[in-house]
Amino acid sequence: MIAIVDYGLGNIRAFVNLYKRINVDVSVARSAEELRPATKVILPGVGAFDHAMQLLDQSGMRATLDSLVLEEKVPVLGICVGMQILAQGSDEGVLPGLGWISGRVRGFRSLKLAEKLPLPHMGWNDVLATRQDPLLGGLESEARFYFLHSYYFECASPGDVLATSSYGREFASAVNAGNVYGVQFHPEKSHHFGTQLLKNFAEL
Repeated sequence: MIAIVDYGLGNIRAFVNLYKRINVDVSVARSAEELRPATKVILPGVGAFDHAMQLLDQSGMRATLDSLVLEEKVPVLGICVGMQILAQGSDEGVLPGLGWISGRVRGFRSLKLAEKLPLPHMGWNDVLATRQDPLLGGLESEARFYFLHSYYFECASPGDVLATSSYGREFASAVNAGNVYGVQFHPEKSHHFGTQLLKNFAEL
């Protein structure tokens, strides 16, 4: 069962509706007890890094998430800020992240090439796979997704970059280390491309 973590951030209903359309059973987890049976986890999020970490810590699900992901190796997909909190920390805040993928979240404003670009980076953009992975099956070419963000994930290891996009510079728009996945874009807002990605995650 795919559990969508509801810790107060993200459009949970959009994920539920999308999976319902493609006949995939999902549950919404608002407590450790509801999260415990998950065989896959989606960690959505919008807004600021520290706020997301505060809400997740207050939800009572943090320890169960760590156990599922780090010990039982349950596949997890972080989305938007849900991807950013997979990192060890962010230039946007002061709190530590989950640290499930080595790296740090950086601001586009810190980049010389991007300092004159409108922020947030908003709208449709190409997503180019850097290696083959089941999550991106059928999306290896001409895939476009919807973005809304001002910060990006800088992986400590280039091998953890799963896909890239360009906004002032190339940045990691999808990351992966073992059973941990993250995407900066919003698959739930990305029409058939997003449906394909979420279907792929369900089939991992």
